[in-house]
Amino acid sequence: MTLRSARATDASALAALAIEVWVHTYLREGVSSFFADFVLKTYTPQYFIDALQDPNETLVVSQNKVGIDGFVRVSQNRPAPVLGCGTVEISSLYVQPRHHGRGIGHALLQAALDKAKRLQTPDLWLATNAENHPAIRFYLANGFEQVGETTFCIKGEAYPNVVFCITLNA
Repeated sequence: MTLRSARATDASALAALAIEVWVHTYLREGVSSFFADFVLKTYTPQYFIDALQDPNETLVVSQNKVGIDGFVRVSQNRPAPVLGCGTVEISSLYVQPRHHGRGIGHALLQAALDKAKRLQTPDLWLATNAENHPAIRFYLANGFEQVGETTFCIKGEAYPNVVFCITLNA
């Protein structure tokens, strides 16, 4: 496993990986047109090219000998939806399900923490689906604290999310 900054040439791989992880994580009872439309319209190569061109976004990928098996996205100037957290967010941390348990998530999380420290932010926040129990356990085990709740909206439908924050030592 090698961690590196994402490049524009990774956009298609990032889109495919994001779709795979999102569908695997959140569509446990089948794929409806509602969610299929959302994921296919959201996670496009252009979505990632736009992110890579945005100076407030940092994307780090985990590269194995064949391709990308995970990525983390750190977003600046993203105020937390709850009081007590700053404006730097882990907006995505995705690892292909078949690669879980290999330390990729930990390595990508460390890359996000390192980026936040370089930005000299006092903390780092994220939100995850309230039913994503593996992710919740992962973040709690890695020093994050649950600090509140928010919702994730898709086409007017709201889904409960848990907000986590970690205090960084300078």
